[in-house]
Amino acid sequence: MRIAVAGSIATDHLMSFPGRFADQLIPDQLHTVSLSFLVDELEIRRGGVAANICFGMGLLGRRPILVGAVGDDFADYRSWLERHGVDTASVHVSDLHHTARFLCTTDQDHNQIASFYTGAMSEARQIELQPIADRVGGLDLVLIGADDPDAMIRHTEECRARGIPFAADPSQQLARMDDVRDLIDGAAYLFTNEYEKSLCEQKTGWTSEEVLSRVGVRVTTLGPKGVRIDRAGEPSLHVDAAPEVKKVEPTGVGDAFRAGFLTALSWDLSLERAAQAGNLLAAHALEVAGPQEYTLHGEHFVERFADAYGKDAAGEVAQHL
Repeated sequence: MRIAVAGSIATDHLMSFPGRFADQLIPDQLHTVSLSFLVDELEIRRGGVAANICFGMGLLGRRPILVGAVGDDFADYRSWLERHGVDTASVHVSDLHHTARFLCTTDQDHNQIASFYTGAMSEARQIELQPIADRVGGLDLVLIGADDPDAMIRHTEECRARGIPFAADPSQQLARMDDVRDLIDGAAYLFTNEYEKSLCEQKTGWTSEEVLSRVGVRVTTLGPKGVRIDRAGEPSLHVDAAPEVKKVEPTGVGDAFRAGFLTALSWDLSLERAAQAGNLLAAHALEVAGPQEYTLHGEHFVERFADAYGKDAAGEVAQHL
């Protein structure tokens, strides 16, 4: 199963605030907010939703195709991704802009305030998917993640026109974009968290049932409560989160979930197993600082899978690792 992941490729600047954002926000003064948080730590990490997802899939033994735009400062990052199993041959390199930057501050309750500088990402709209499909012998699924908005629309429209199944994962761009219907209509999979689910319905004007009638599978991540999977005419499937060893940094946890989920799909496993694999990979990402700093050891991964979801479930995964 050949899976391409289109979306942002960025450097993450991750900061930790030793207090609570909620304590600094005055309800009747939110229209004039002017705050500066003195942070204790700064970590500069590799990130971007598409790169994060591809990294996780590479660790699980797949070779995902990364689709996005970067600056000429990408050489070291490219080498890192290639070394971890990612196909970067279709990444567009800008002659004008730096690779995108994500700046995020996390408080002690794991709430986050972030900004994103697009940089070279604005050129992702120039990328055509068909030459990529021709290079790798066809595409079975394209995940369209948060990216330049015009690129997201272009990739979605091209997938529809060429009959390529796609997964809609608008995430952070939901807040900015108004043409959300165009992003999700006809998607084989729709990924959101619980807040984004409500925002998606608000922006489309569709009810939950109407959204389900327009997508194949709706995947809603619920944080520590796990994930819910919905399909039209089918009962909801809830999968509990995998226990984590410790909570360090939530940035990239959702991307790790998608990596595990998509990889299990490529192994032709059930939606339940896919959600379990996603949850366990997300737990790995939560236990380190930075979205591409976790490591995987096959035997230990299977042991944790068995502890979380049972030996039979772990056995289905083990044969693919």
